[in-house]
Amino acid sequence: MSVLQDAVGRIAPPDAGAAEAARRHQDDLTKPPGSLGRLEELAVRLAAVRGRDAVPLGACAVLVCAGDHGVAARGVSAYPAEVTPQMVANFLAGGAAINVIARATGARVAVLDAGVAADLPEHPGLLARKVRRGSGDIVDGPAMSREEARAAVEAGIEAAWSLAGEGVEALAVGDMGIGNTTAASAVVAAITGRPAAEVVGRGTGVDEAGLARKREAVAAAVARAAADPADGLGVLAEVGGLEIAAIAGAVIGAASRRMLCVLDGHPATAAALAACLIAPGAVEYCVAGHRSAERGHAVALEHLGLRPLLDLELRLGEGSGAALALHLVRVAAALSAEMATFSSARVSGPAGSGAANPEEPVPTP
Repeated sequence: MSVLQDAVGRIAPPDAGAAEAARRHQDDLTKPPGSLGRLEELAVRLAAVRGRDAVPLGACAVLVCAGDHGVAARGVSAYPAEVTPQMVANFLAGGAAINVIARATGARVAVLDAGVAADLPEHPGLLARKVRRGSGDIVDGPAMSREEARAAVEAGIEAAWSLAGEGVEALAVGDMGIGNTTAASAVVAAITGRPAAEVVGRGTGVDEAGLARKREAVAAAVARAAADPADGLGVLAEVGGLEIAAIAGAVIGAASRRMLCVLDGHPATAAALAACLIAPGAVEYCVAGHRSAERGHAVALEHLGLRPLLDLELRLGEGSGAALALHLVRVAAALSAEMATFSSARVSGPAGSGAANPEEPVPTP
């Protein structure tokens, strides 16, 4: 049995009993029912994923998957391809935005090299799983072979498993790869059937000419590939990228280990689209961290049926929006674990609820 088959086979439905108990617990906390809005929904979702409620959230991590893209040579990015390994070095040195955000939210950062087109030095924070040195130009041919796509997916699965083995309970996934919003747009277009004009944005900030080149590249790649929209692995191989495939694997790996997976922006959510074709049950373990400014991200979120927690007009990548959302996940768990109930606090509940009356003695638990 392959790593991918093993992971898909291990994905079980979230715990419905734990979710129902969490809903009842939310209604017993000292607040009007529903007054904490989506934090209550998040607490219930987390309880279903972990199979327990009213327990503080343990360790969190951000997995940044990196890879280069042949299509970058077509001028679809405002930055040159050599920025990919340079930014990986920045992540490992702790100097990038994602490092700052992760430190502020109490999460560690791990970097997975799935296909950077450069040799990277060994580092404790680097998971060296290079499948090949960058993907092919998706306009001219496949990004990679199907076997390479599987290898990248399995690298992501094993990274998620490794983090789960270290006690990580919530995993944020992010990306690094010059040209990857072009590949992500092609993945979204291939799966959803939406035209390039509806899924292509400015990425790192290309001008009008660059935006036109991106649209042309995505339209040409999707037309060339004619990929089966139900074949997630095939779509990744034809028009995806090595780091996008690795993120898809991390989504599947997290679900197979009952970890909440917090998605970042456009490339990460495009990866989740493919992951949820390969393993449909994985979507139940996903939370959309934020809504990116990229056009294709909204399309992917709609297709997955996910509603983002934040909308800060981010378009950085790196896992930045997902890492910010990790703080909300931790807060939701803390509220459930630490907030008093009506009976324990001797607070009267809603009229007719049967909750404790503060004038009546409350039994000692």
